Amino acid sequence: MKTITLTACIFFLAFSAQAQTNTQPGCYPFPKTISVTGSASMEVIPDEIYVQVDLREYKKRGEEKTELEKIKADFLNSCRAAGIADNDISVASYDGYNLANIWQRRKKDPELLASISYQVKFSNTKLIDDLVNKLDDQATNNFRITRTSHSKIVEYRRQLKVQAVKAAREKAVYLTEAVNEQLGQAIEINEPEEFVSSDVATGAYRDRYKAISENTVRLDQSKNAYYGVTDEGVDYRKIKLRFEVKVLYALK
Repeated sequence: MKTITLTACIFFLAFSAQAQTNTQPGCYPFPKTISVTGSASMEVIPDEIYVQVDLREYKKRGEEKTELEKIKADFLNSCRAAGIADNDISVASYDGYNLANIWQRRKKDPELLASISYQVKFSNTKLIDDLVNKLDDQATNNFRITRTSHSKIVEYRRQLKVQAVKAAREKAVYLTEAVNEQLGQAIEINEPEEFVSSDVATGAYRDRYKAISENTVRLDQSKNAYYGVTDEGVDYRKIKLRFEVKVLYALK
């Protein structure tokens, strides 16, 4: 019993001595360090432009109502004629309700105007222009850009992270030299924080498409010019990417 007690006391004293030694000044493996922040940014022109097109049934005076099925078929044909692939077109919403609800309501009110919204992905504004010229103005209730992106956005983010780390090291070098020290190894690198500007487009394409008859457009204007869409410039924002990274270095 005495032997066990003595052994336990020796172990406790040894552990206490080691803990005190590790907390003494000068025992930290990197007594001198420098913490710096590096950043990198980039602006890219989107090559993925997502547009929502809202279509709705309509009825001209003295004529039968134009059914949604015909409007859908005409819209998809217009997209294909403009060079838009089928896999770049998807249904965004259907009258704001589920499909069963629509037809249940229409049984009670046959004159109810059904609607559908499509999301279309464009690679450039020329395709948008081409589609605008082919749309049925009576059926098109709204036409707006909802967001933009880039097909190489992941690659660009990786490049910026590397550039941010390199910028941090460059800063650490000249700051260290300013105090007559030498930069040592990197101790800690924090994952870069990403700052992305709003990629929702504004301007000519957004909320500018009105459901009006084509014959209201003056003869000296194209439909694009009427809706504010011109070839003189691209009226949407560039995507702005920015990363910041914090790096801790040891000093030799």
